[in-house]
Amino acid sequence: MDMSKMPEGMDHSKMQKGHDPHMGMSEHDHHAMMIADFKKRFYVVLGLTIPIMLLSTMIQHFMGVNWAFAGSSYLLFALSSVVFIYGGWPFLTGLVDEVKAKNPGMMFLIGFAITVAYAYSVAIVFGLKGMDFFWELATLILIMLLGHWIEMRSVMGASNELELLVQLMPADAHMVMPDMVHDVKTDTLKENDIILIKPGEKVAADGIILEGESYLNESMLTGESKPVLKVKGDKVIAGSINGNGSFKVTVSHAAKDSYLSQVVKLVDDAQKSKSQTQLLADQAAKWLTVIALVTGIGTFLYWYLTGQTLAFAMERMVTVIVICCPHALGLAVPLVVAKSTALSAKHGLLIKNRTAFENARKITTIVFDKTGTLTVGKFEVSKVVTLNKEIKEDELIRLASALEQKSEHPIATGILQKVNELKLTIPQAENFKAITGQGVEASVEGKKLMVVSPGYLRENKLAVPEGFTANDTETVVFVLIDQKLAGYIALSDEIRPESADAIKTLKAENIKSILLTGDNTKVAASVSKTLGMDSFIAEVLPHQKLEKIKELQSKGEFVAMTGDGVNDAPALAQADIGIAVGSGSDIAAETAGIVLVNSNPKDIVSLILFGKATYRKMIQNLAWATGYNIVALPLAAGVLYNQGIVLSPAAGAVLMTVSTVVVAINASLLKVKD
Repeated sequence: MDMSKMPEGMDHSKMQKGHDPHMGMSEHDHHAMMIADFKKRFYVVLGLTIPIMLLSTMIQHFMGVNWAFAGSSYLLFALSSVVFIYGGWPFLTGLVDEVKAKNPGMMFLIGFAITVAYAYSVAIVFGLKGMDFFWELATLILIMLLGHWIEMRSVMGASNELELLVQLMPADAHMVMPDMVHDVKTDTLKENDIILIKPGEKVAADGIILEGESYLNESMLTGESKPVLKVKGDKVIAGSINGNGSFKVTVSHAAKDSYLSQVVKLVDDAQKSKSQTQLLADQAAKWLTVIALVTGIGTFLYWYLTGQTLAFAMERMVTVIVICCPHALGLAVPLVVAKSTALSAKHGLLIKNRTAFENARKITTIVFDKTGTLTVGKFEVSKVVTLNKEIKEDELIRLASALEQKSEHPIATGILQKVNELKLTIPQAENFKAITGQGVEASVEGKKLMVVSPGYLRENKLAVPEGFTANDTETVVFVLIDQKLAGYIALSDEIRPESADAIKTLKAENIKSILLTGDNTKVAASVSKTLGMDSFIAEVLPHQKLEKIKELQSKGEFVAMTGDGVNDAPALAQADIGIAVGSGSDIAAETAGIVLVNSNPKDIVSLILFGKATYRKMIQNLAWATGYNIVALPLAAGVLYNQGIVLSPAAGAVLMTVSTVVVAINASLLKVKD
């Protein structure tokens, strides 16, 4: 069902647009006001329904009393008119809106049913022969109001996780001025402003720590449950919660461009985007509206023309139309969509494309990029071996670091990190020169120093030292001093502890895992074997990754690709489902349909299992919402009338409300398995 066709106040598509972090709160208040309005109408109608019931001839007859008095039918008419106009107002205005939009739906059906019942009953009061419908009308409107009230609260509940994301952004920030700290509104912060974050407070803006350090809890934004230590120079995300330290932050950009605002906008867009399942529900609701009108009018004509009273024929028609109101169907998918998208965002799974997310259930093969996804992505020194007794291990790595300090290569970063850990002073390098694809050379403390790859030794016919060992996951560089081999440094990119579990779960789900990497075959084979993956493809350049994905697809595989979203962009776009990992704040620029904030491979598994669970919930809801009509509709039309089984309009309304509530509760039970 198109959410925009719902009664006002149930329209959660007008949620926060991500431009103003506080806009969503007023929308939240508007929603709360609409709920309060339905609640008030419900209680007023409840108060009036009691005297209407007592004045009704049928109820009096049932109770064996006769409380009729002069003008009692006019009093009944007056009370019922208040119920019809005041209680029925949301439905009557909904009917007019749907007629104007040429899109008859739920409100049209309810409005039509109560108008027919009211008009017929008024005609009875003013002389038409028959029994009025006032008590049925009052109870029908009463139950409809109750149903809507519960329903709106359910919609609000499903969107609450998004509201919680919106509310993560603190309203005020402590801005650091030259002579004082001044409190300002968060949405007035600009790039390069400096703000102070005190212990226990929420970070007010994305930025870089300028001074101080603390542990931050980012779980509401990234799903990472452990607090993360942040020191000078580290990035912080708005909305994360500070621990016991206090620190100053240089603001990176205005609030509307913050990571959190982008997430909220992304979640909102995804909640509003239609997927195939949503379109299926829309079609079903349209058909149900047509069936309701045709069956309702057909039922009326059948009973009236076969000799039943006008009152009986009217009652059957109204009951059929009420039963058919596709409320449950209208909510079946949107409630699950709202819940799943917002829940995903809280766990660091950002859905940009609803169809990609729902299609996660079809995945047969996942292609993993290695560095940074299955491995940590940081080269760390695993051993230092000297081949010259005069040079100690610390000295070897100290000299090597002089050549690596100007490089950003992961190997260089690993060596420099080790030197910092050992608290060694890095010497100066002169006449620095790179040897293309094979290493670097320079003069350090009067010696000619070289740090080279095994390939350099082979080409220059230098013997690999005796006792040289490196396991398959290690990358080795050799250190030469004045053309003599002085030793070697082995570095390895550690496999993430969560990777093996993730691959195991995929196997259990019958999903193949393939490693796709630019790294050498030895390393790829070792990682693939250690993790128990199905196969690996090594030494692939970024543009070749796309070809490999196409190759798998041509074999009939439904392929998901995970990568860092930069050099993997073509492959991510080609894959049936592109999953960008570890993208941090750059979420808006990716070609992927789904972005995982952390690079944890377990999140990929969570995503697939959650995609399957979400789809199951949608199908369950659709089955319930349409299935109940299959049973209730013939009963309402009076198929078993001769057997003494017949549904009253009020019972029909109760059934319809129960159906809606079942759908809402089922949606709210959706969970992400950690």
